[in-house]
Amino acid sequence: MTLSDGAGVVAAPISDVRDARSARPRRYVMTAPHFYAVEYVINPWMDTATPVDARRALHQWEALRRTYTELGHTVELVEPVAGLPDMVYAANGGLIVNGRAVVARFAHAERAGESVAHADWMSRNGFQPAETRHVNEGQGDLLVVGPIILAGHGFRTDRRAHREIADHVGMPVIPLELVDPRFYHLDTALAVLDDHTIAYYPPAFTERSRMTIAGLFPDAIQVASGDAYVLGLNVVSDGLNVVLPSAATGFAGQLRRAGFRPVGVDLSELLKGGGSVKCCTLEVHP
Repeated sequence: MTLSDGAGVVAAPISDVRDARSARPRRYVMTAPHFYAVEYVINPWMDTATPVDARRALHQWEALRRTYTELGHTVELVEPVAGLPDMVYAANGGLIVNGRAVVARFAHAERAGESVAHADWMSRNGFQPAETRHVNEGQGDLLVVGPIILAGHGFRTDRRAHREIADHVGMPVIPLELVDPRFYHLDTALAVLDDHTIAYYPPAFTERSRMTIAGLFPDAIQVASGDAYVLGLNVVSDGLNVVLPSAATGFAGQLRRAGFRPVGVDLSELLKGGGSVKCCTLEVHP
C-alpha cells in the first residue's frame, strides 16, 4: 500500500501481518468516575432524564482498569474533580506522543476545567503541555497509527488545530471529517488495532474521508451498524488484545478472524454519557 492523502504523506507498502500479531506493553491514564453523572447534554447519547447508577459505573470502570493490568499494561490515574462529571473520559484530555504533549481545548464550557487537571498531570510526569489556539479534544479526535495521526473534525476538534498539533509533535496529521452526530469524536467511528490496521464505520465519514481511509488502509475492517451503534469501535488495542464493548459481538468475530483477541467489557453505564473503552483511556505513546 502506498499511502498518500494529498498532503504529501507517503509510507511504505504494508504486508499482511495477521498471522504475527503481538501485544506490546502500554501506558494508560485513566480517571475514576467518582463524580460521573449526566447533568447536561452535549452529544446525542446523553439524556438527563435517564438515571445513572453511579455505583455500577464505578464497578464497570474498575473492571476496565483491572483488565488492563491483567494484560500487563501500566495504568496511572488523574484525580477526578468535583463538578466535572465527564472527566472519566480521560482520552479527551490531550495527546502524548514523541515525548511531547498537547493538552485539550474543549469545545464546550462544561468540560473546560478538565484541561487544567490533565495539564497538571502532564507537567508532573515530565511532559510540557502545549496549548492550541483552536479547539482540540485530545485522543477523542487524534488517533496515532504508527508514524501518522488520524485527526477527526466536524463536530468537536477544529481542523485548524491539526496544523498546530502536527507542528508540535512532529508527525503528519491526516484530517477525516465526521458527518453523523452520534459519532462526534473520531474514536467513536474508527479504531486503531495496531500500527498498520484499523477498523471503521464508513457512514460516519464524508465520501472524501472514506476515500482517504481506503487509500491509507485498503484492508481496514468495516464494521456494521449494529456494532457501531453500541460504540463498538471505541476500543483499546495493544496490537493483539482488543478491549471493546461486550455488546459489539459482530465486531468481536471480525477481530478473531483477523488474528486479534477480543476482550469484551461492559461499560453500559458510561455509554449513557457518550463514551466507552477508548473514551476512558488516554494512551501515553512512546
